[in-house]
Amino acid sequence: MVFDRNEKKQVVALLGAGSMGTAIVRRIAAGKKILLGDISEKALERVSDDFRRSGYDVETCVVNALEKESIEAFAKKGAALGPVMYFIDTAGASPNQASPEHIVALDMVGTGYAVDAFGQVMAEGGAGLIISSQAAYMYPIPNDDELQIVNAATDELAALPIVRNVAMQNSGLAYMIAKRVNHLQAQRAAATTWRERRARINTISPGIIVTPLAYDEFNAIGDLYQEMIDASAARRVATSDEIADAAAFLLGEHATFINGTDLLIDGGVIPSIRTGMFKLQG
Repeated sequence: MVFDRNEKKQVVALLGAGSMGTAIVRRIAAGKKILLGDISEKALERVSDDFRRSGYDVETCVVNALEKESIEAFAKKGAALGPVMYFIDTAGASPNQASPEHIVALDMVGTGYAVDAFGQVMAEGGAGLIISSQAAYMYPIPNDDELQIVNAATDELAALPIVRNVAMQNSGLAYMIAKRVNHLQAQRAAATTWRERRARINTISPGIIVTPLAYDEFNAIGDLYQEMIDASAARRVATSDEIADAAAFLLGEHATFINGTDLLIDGGVIPSIRTGMFKLQG
């Protein structure tokens, strides 16, 4: 049975086939072509099968988000399928999953490669979204260092002083700095390469979101997460579906004047930290 006879469909590309990214894609991909990219063939098979059984048109691509050439091939495959109107990047490693070196390579440099690659293929009017983290607000980067980051090529990021001298101290600092760099990567792209394509790109910084991978963090430092939950105004965790609702807005027709900005979705954790209601230890 042919479920969809339409051709030249818009393309939705997702890098990182986890629960948050797939929740976003479900919001926006009806009637479009989905291209899933992930390093795990098993994950791609499982997620793509679930999409197909739900009536979506999906293709897959094994992508190593650490490698520039692999990400570029992923972007080119997306462009070959049709006009790339949406790109979502959720690829990353958390502090309790990886070393500082790996976090910098994946969450910072790898994300930069993805922003650069899709900046070459996005269709006019398209929109991109990087999933960052509330951690981006937990370590204030001096303005001079932020200017260096904004003006550095992706291949130069790991050699910057703020990365070599601070981020490499431990995985927590590496994660905080990498996620703030995500904001700056979106800003730079919005003003340069993506602007030239007449496309937009933004970031979302989720707080404590329950996903299968999040349980690694809960098991490692559950007390800290409980303290942040208790200190927030929401007094609860959030779900991937809540992030997907916000993502669908930023990617959609009602947000076409929003570009190069970050949306913090943390239930009030960062306001509690900034006002001194909650002290982040360490």
